[in-house]
Amino acid sequence: MRPRKICAPLTKLDPRRSTLTVETLNLPTYEFRTTERNGTRTIYDPVRQTYVRLTPEEWVRQHFVQYLIQELDVPAGLVAVEASFRYQGQPRRADAIVHDRQGDPLLVVECKAPRVSIDQDAFDQCAQYNLVLKAPYLTVTNGQTHYACAIDFDAQNYTFLDDLPPYDDLRSE
Repeated sequence: MRPRKICAPLTKLDPRRSTLTVETLNLPTYEFRTTERNGTRTIYDPVRQTYVRLTPEEWVRQHFVQYLIQELDVPAGLVAVEASFRYQGQPRRADAIVHDRQGDPLLVVECKAPRVSIDQDAFDQCAQYNLVLKAPYLTVTNGQTHYACAIDFDAQNYTFLDDLPPYDDLRSE
């Protein structure tokens, strides 16, 4: 995907030093509701409609979901966050799944924390999930770097994309 403007930094307390650390993302800036509960920083997830623990990976997930909704016009009601499914009999959770209007998976998103490099293991994890989900698009992001690909199930190959297309184009391709 093409580089995006840098978003507002994530600030969090370091419990050992009570200092702030900053994570910047290569995604647009969005406003989020955050709070501290029982000494833990939380962020409101509008898709799940609840506060969740604010980790670096969650910061990336929330930004990328908002990117999908606000920039690519994905209907919020068709996004599942931390969606559960089974792979080889074991429970698994995808960071985000975008569905088409019939409820079929269209895009699987795997998020990593900003300091976690995107490597073959991250792609393998997303691809393994897609053996079950059968989505025609996959994305792996750490908030800094984003990789998107289109899957051709008939030819059993994939093509990397420069950017994810808007939702209506995802559905029609």
